[in-house]
Amino acid sequence: MTPFGERMRKLRAERAVTLKEMADAIGVSPAYLSALEHGKRGRPGWHLIQRILSFFNIIWDDADEVMRLARISHPRVTIDTSGLNSKATELANLLADDIAKLDAAALDELLQVLAKRRQKPKG
Repeated sequence: MTPFGERMRKLRAERAVTLKEMADAIGVSPAYLSALEHGKRGRPGWHLIQRILSFFNIIWDDADEVMRLARISHPRVTIDTSGLNSKATELANLLADDIAKLDAAALDELLQVLAKRRQKPKG
């Protein structure tokens, strides 16, 4: 499941909306919406995100968060390390090989490390 799919499922559950009801309302098939939630489809396009935001009546910061989740929810990621330090290539390959073996705690730890790196001022 993708972060976006997880959020959609939570929104549907909070509002007691079935997959079919939501799919009919936003103009997609229930199978497509299910595949999107489970990470078996690529991230949704801008127009679909807008229909979803409208369906759930999501605005402002909550809408920004849904769009951010959509942006980081591509289930098949390609990392181009050409021209980078060899350690970047090693890291990308190790992550590709081992990501399925990492438990939630290890994933949280790696996400925290990356989040801290993003917060450091460049200089």
